Amino acid sequence: MKKEPGKTLTLPSLPLEEWEPTKETLHRHCQVVGKIRMELSPPRNHWWHVTLYVTSRGLATGPIPHPSGTFEISFDLLENRLEVLTSEEGEFSFALDDLPVADFYGSLLGGLRSLGIDVSINTSPFDLDDQHPLYENTLHCVCNREHVRRYHRMLSWVDQAFKKYAGRFNGKESPVHLFWHSFDLAVARFSGRRAPERPGADRVTREAYSHEVISCGFWAGDDNVREPAFYSYTAPEPEGLTEQPLEPEAAFWTPEGGTALLMYEDVRKSDSPRDTLLAFLESTYLAGAQTAGWDVEAFRAEPAG
Repeated sequence: MKKEPGKTLTLPSLPLEEWEPTKETLHRHCQVVGKIRMELSPPRNHWWHVTLYVTSRGLATGPIPHPSGTFEISFDLLENRLEVLTSEEGEFSFALDDLPVADFYGSLLGGLRSLGIDVSINTSPFDLDDQHPLYENTLHCVCNREHVRRYHRMLSWVDQAFKKYAGRFNGKESPVHLFWHSFDLAVARFSGRRAPERPGADRVTREAYSHEVISCGFWAGDDNVREPAFYSYTAPEPEGLTEQPLEPEAAFWTPEGGTALLMYEDVRKSDSPRDTLLAFLESTYLAGAQTAGWDVEAFRAEPAG
């Protein structure tokens, strides 16, 4: 599925019901890879050391340290392969086509051991309803090439739009990265002020929301939102947040939880998808920043050049 040089990228359609078996398998593959990165990488605030990044060909961990150097794990979603490269000469790869999660787990950790990288991870899927640990899961075994290619095209476009949005803010801001536990691509802005501790929060939630944050992201669809969508929320949720106006007209506040949503199809079918998405991101940021008392002007980045 090669594109002609210079041809403008068109946003693909990828309804959840069409590719859900592939999505569920790829999600668990990413959890295995993300858990390896989490086990070996130095901690960073808000769990930024565990995420994956969009690349020109798929998703990757970036360099992960080990005693002899570094290694990197990459999903080549154009060729439907997993690749491992090291800072020395060792490397290996294997195909993802119809590969059960259990076989993915065994091939990846076995390949790492062959390179002298011995790592163990928590094999319970995070925040999923699976009855079996990752090394026993043979139920999720579909990885359709056409679907993962279309998913990568979606992610690549969203990644660049999020980076455009991120460049407009000069405060503390996360990278644009994919959280493998919830399978969403996200970027977050922070006020710099600590947030009240959430009663009963687990260690993941406690660290993620230790400071005031306005986060936006992209889901490919899940059990709660059954189609691809963009979201934004402010935490802690300020009073009056959901009374603020949103752009474009198709955007809306959910009935509960203080989350704004804009369906991917509304962006894809608009006259200018990037402008439509940026309008949503800016309106949700202003809704959160103004009701939470952030200094909007102080955080506004000056154009480069």
